[in-house]
Amino acid sequence: MNRILKIIFFGTPEFATGVLEKLHHSQHEVVAVVTAVDKPAGRGRKINESHVKKYALAQNIPVLQPPNLKAPEFLEELKSYGADLQVIVAFRMLPKVVWNMPELGTFNLHASLLPEYRGAAPINWAIINRETQTGVTTFFIDDKIDTGAIIDQLNCPIDKDENVGSLYGKLMLLGSELSLKTVNDIAAGIISTKKQPHSSTLKEAPKLNSSNTTIKWNNKVEHIDALVRGLYPYPVAKAVLIQEQPETIKIYKTAIEIKKHTMQPGSIIIEDDTIKVAGLNGFIQIIELQLPNKKRMDAKSLLNGFKFHDNARFDKG
Repeated sequence: MNRILKIIFFGTPEFATGVLEKLHHSQHEVVAVVTAVDKPAGRGRKINESHVKKYALAQNIPVLQPPNLKAPEFLEELKSYGADLQVIVAFRMLPKVVWNMPELGTFNLHASLLPEYRGAAPINWAIINRETQTGVTTFFIDDKIDTGAIIDQLNCPIDKDENVGSLYGKLMLLGSELSLKTVNDIAAGIISTKKQPHSSTLKEAPKLNSSNTTIKWNNKVEHIDALVRGLYPYPVAKAVLIQEQPETIKIYKTAIEIKKHTMQPGSIIIEDDTIKVAGLNGFIQIIELQLPNKKRMDAKSLLNGFKFHDNARFDKG
């Protein structure tokens, strides 16, 4: 007979909340939630609570927010809940004293088909790299990042025009299903694990930064469009516009036109209320964008009140 497990859940963003909700409404008991410390955000510096915290409080689940995961008082409180199992989704790296605490171990849900796309941004990089398939993986935590023994996986196709927002939603649902199945299998004692293979050719999912989210126009238009989709709706692709002085703009949506030309990558064409930028093998049509200190708008609306300089271009990178 399956055991009813006491679970401590670690997570922060909306993606993790989907899994927490699934576990909370199962036969198992989520006895506590560990999430990020509240931080001020936005222009008003209003204190921002994590998505997971908001859900946990609404469901009367105890919430722990330790600044230090090795602090003795936190470890004592964690131990006091007597959890059988810990589940981790989109949380920071845990010290061994934490992940080794429960009888049945600690598993993590990762939004890729491990060992591919280990790291902080697997959903983004799968789209940026124009993959046709991704998925979710549950694995037992060890002392490295995303390298532990794999418990289970589910596949998910990536559509041709997929963006991070749409794929995020699909993987959150799939991850919720897989996490509950993994908990049930652990409770029933029927799991089997496999070691992750080691290879120097594995694709990684590093943290997104200003460099790897800035468009390099000296590239094929399919790759530029994939970068835009892989960063939409967050954190959004950037491009450096050179006029009187360089300024960084945000590019939200694009379309591609594969066409031979002799223009320099980054050259701008304005015609019929559209903005096109030259890539290596064609043009990128910018559908939605945002200039510094301006609102996000479509190209036609922007061109109604803004004029590019005759020599304006994008830095080709």
